[in-house]
Parts: sequence; C-alpha cells; structure tokens
Amino acid sequence: MTPPPQPLPIIGFDPGITGAVAVLDLFDDVSLHDLPQANGELDPAALARLLLQFSEHSHPRAIIENVHSMPKQGVASTFKFGRAYGTLLGVLGALQIPTTRVSPHTWKRHFNLLGKPKDASRALAQRLYPQLTTLNLKKHHGRADALLLARFLLETPPRST
Repeated sequence: MTPPPQPLPIIGFDPGITGAVAVLDLFDDVSLHDLPQANGELDPAALARLLLQFSEHSHPRAIIENVHSMPKQGVASTFKFGRAYGTLLGVLGALQIPTTRVSPHTWKRHFNLLGKPKDASRALAQRLYPQLTTLNLKKHHGRADALLLARFLLETPPRST
C-alpha cells in the first residue's frame, strides 16, 4: 500500500553547527542551504528568515534527525551541538512548523545506508537529484543528509509531530 502524500514543502535538517537544511517543494525543486551561523553558533534569526521564505504561502512540515551525545565526544563539543539542536527545535516551534524526529538508524535503513561511510549518502543524493551541483564536495555530506531526510518524510507515512 502506498503511503498518503505528504504536504509540501518538506524541510529536512541535518542538525549541528555545520549542518544543513534541504527543502523539497511542490514541483520537486530542491533548495539546499548550510545552516546560518553567527559568531561560531547557529544564528536563530537568520534561520527563521530562511524558513519564513518557505512557509509564507504554504504549510510545510519539517524532519530532523533525532540525535544524542556520542561516546568519547568532548563535553564542550557535545554542549555546542546540543545548543544548535535545541535552537533548531525552538525556531521550528516558534514558527509552528510541525516537526518529525527520526533516528539516524531509521532513515538510513530506509535508504540502505546503514554501516556505510558518510559519503554514501552524498552519492545517493547525487543519483536521486543529478541536477544539483551543490553536492559535489565531500564536505557537502550534511546537505545530502538533510535532503535524504526530507525525501524520507516524503516516502513514509507520517510519524509523531
């Protein structure tokens, strides 16, 4: 049975200070952006302005990777990452954009990426969206993850909001 179509646009987030945001719109157009920064931190005002562009005349849904601290990760970097993740959730909440959180295991299993190197998501995104030139560098794996998260929400039934 085919899942019901999701309302568009869908906004996917690869969280973290060096993360990215991808937007899939009604015409299968893709917009990719690195998360805006100011003074080495996620810039909530710039993020809100960016998201307002996609929510002015539509009712977007968002998806974000449900992350947690990693073993052997430093306290300072974990705190900075958590602050960026919380900022993302706060901006989405303030803009009243329904948000789904999904574990890395779940969305990567959907795309057969479990246990594969980080660059495998970028290679898959390039195959699915060959028109995009903003995925050409290895450092763009966050953009690819954000895009695949958005596609995951498009291809699967709705989850918790």
